[in-house]
Amino acid sequence: MFGIELTPEHPVERITDLGVQAEAAGYGTLFVSSHYNNRDPFAALHRIGAETDAIRLGPGVSNPFETHPVRLASKVATIDEATGGRGVFGIGPGDPSTVQNLGFADDRGLRPVLEAFKTAQQLWAGERVDHDGTFEANDAGLNYEPPSGADLPVYVGGEGPHMCRMAAKHADGLLFNGSHAADLAWAREQVEKGKADRPDERGGFDLAAYASVSVAEERAAAREAARPPVAFITGGAAPPVLDRHDLDHETADEIGDKISAGEFSAAFELVTPAMIDAFCMTGTVEDVAERMDAVTDHADSIVVGSPLGPDLDAAIDLAAEAHARAMD
Repeated sequence: MFGIELTPEHPVERITDLGVQAEAAGYGTLFVSSHYNNRDPFAALHRIGAETDAIRLGPGVSNPFETHPVRLASKVATIDEATGGRGVFGIGPGDPSTVQNLGFADDRGLRPVLEAFKTAQQLWAGERVDHDGTFEANDAGLNYEPPSGADLPVYVGGEGPHMCRMAAKHADGLLFNGSHAADLAWAREQVEKGKADRPDERGGFDLAAYASVSVAEERAAAREAARPPVAFITGGAAPPVLDRHDLDHETADEIGDKISAGEFSAAFELVTPAMIDAFCMTGTVEDVAERMDAVTDHADSIVVGSPLGPDLDAAIDLAAEAHARAMD
């Protein structure tokens, strides 16, 4: 998979145009990020689906707290139906800096994610579901089946060891939020442990580096544009991840606190060059291609994500060019 994440911080019309451009540039999968403080991802996905022909589409990533998992399964099934079988389900525990604002911080974990997508697969297969776990469902069912049925791809967004192993055992892929070879090497170790318990009938598994990318003709401009997403990544990073890159825990905590308080500019100013190096593929096409090449020593595929670059239109094509060079 070569994919792209678009963030609906822009109007749906703008996101749709970028999605059309991404398909033309050769991306095979498009995820629309899902945060309450941006526009609705499913509205954007429907519009993009209507204007494209082949690119796969899905939320990247939704969580099972803001929307009931049965309803969430139906939303993804609708995308699959509307696009003739191009749906993909990205699901994870939610970004800690934003779900905290909605009162779900203590609910994050592996079990809600697993239960949600297992239930979705049952519903997509035409089954009726009774469930009493992290959510309730009583004889719930859909009155339609998506074209992909129960084979609609499920990608788990996660970073912790247990989430990585669970995804490798139960899902079709892992969207690992990582842009550095050291992080993907660690993720590969976890995935291989999970794959040891993966039933053969589940088929292949895709470890995707869900990478923050900022590419431009000018290296300095690319690095400056990386500050916002790097702040979000740093603010939500687990202590072992910070330690892997020798990053200061107190500064990371302060960044997370400011994001939760809506003090975004202050959070972005706290981002250091070392954080950018750890959590974003930045620079020119050549720089980013080098980082992609290193990451694919461990990952099966790459999804390029926010910010893409200081100029979105240019960055979509430049990132595709970097990927092509890395794959040569």
